[in-house]
Amino acid sequence: MRVLFAASAAIAAPCLQALSSEGGGGAILAGVLTKADSPKGRGGRLSPTEIALAAQALPGGLPVLKPAVLDGAAMAQVAALKPDILVSFAYGKIFQPDFLSLFPYGGINVHPSLLPKYRGPSPIQAAILNRDAETGLSIQYLAAEVDSGDILFQDALKLDGRETAASLSQVMAEKAAAALPALLRRIAAGEAAAAAQNHSEATYCRTISSEQARINWGEGAAVIDAQIRAFDPWPPCWTLHQGRKLFILKAQALSQDGQSPGGAGLVLGAKAGLGILIQTGDGILAAQSLQFDAKKALEWRAFLNGARNFTGSTLG
Repeated sequence: MRVLFAASAAIAAPCLQALSSEGGGGAILAGVLTKADSPKGRGGRLSPTEIALAAQALPGGLPVLKPAVLDGAAMAQVAALKPDILVSFAYGKIFQPDFLSLFPYGGINVHPSLLPKYRGPSPIQAAILNRDAETGLSIQYLAAEVDSGDILFQDALKLDGRETAASLSQVMAEKAAAALPALLRRIAAGEAAAAAQNHSEATYCRTISSEQARINWGEGAAVIDAQIRAFDPWPPCWTLHQGRKLFILKAQALSQDGQSPGGAGLVLGAKAGLGILIQTGDGILAAQSLQFDAKKALEWRAFLNGARNFTGSTLG
């Protein structure tokens, strides 16, 4: 079975590696479809996606397609590769029916949630933000509505409450890479069973913006803790200190014991082994890694050495 792998984000790299290593096991990687190069950094230099870079590093000169739109020209490029099935994981574009008609076996999509929960572009962040006890991985047939297709594979994962988006993405990437080749073999053999989703139970997540990462110190410490973990590595959670943007990169909720007389956002001091203590609307948050805008990230002790009037100030 010839596979066109559509992906853009780094989370899909282990799946790409697994498919490229499959060889005679059933799946033959015919090519990679990824988003067009985009401007990055202060200079705005055009840069390829993480998956384009990963594909270029593979041996054998794998075709890498980077169309800005999936138009007739892009479809002709895809058709020339003679793919049997489309495998999508964090590609970043919607596939129309005429595009999917190029694939005799249709298309499947890897999604890091237990569908129908958290359909949409940020399921990993949503699970952390909502402090869920579990999440998981789903592989589904592509359908007209986003993430609504029949489910071919699911695997649940218990959460311990300390995951970050980065660490949970890595776990999901490895789960997907382990599951995908065997699933493709079952599809090729006509042995894959799919179950319809219960659409009445569907929930949705949205595209992440920097404004979502702004800390509201009136929230509880546990809520802010989850926010910081959900937006690690991007967008880093931030607040203001005397009008200056300050990123809180790592922190932990210590308690849910009400608010001090100083009010939410008050920097109470520091404690060895914990970090900088900040009052929230309910409980205390210990910040362990901080960064002023345009400066380097610092461990809390080093940060306080350069911000001597930080204790006693109010953030936000």
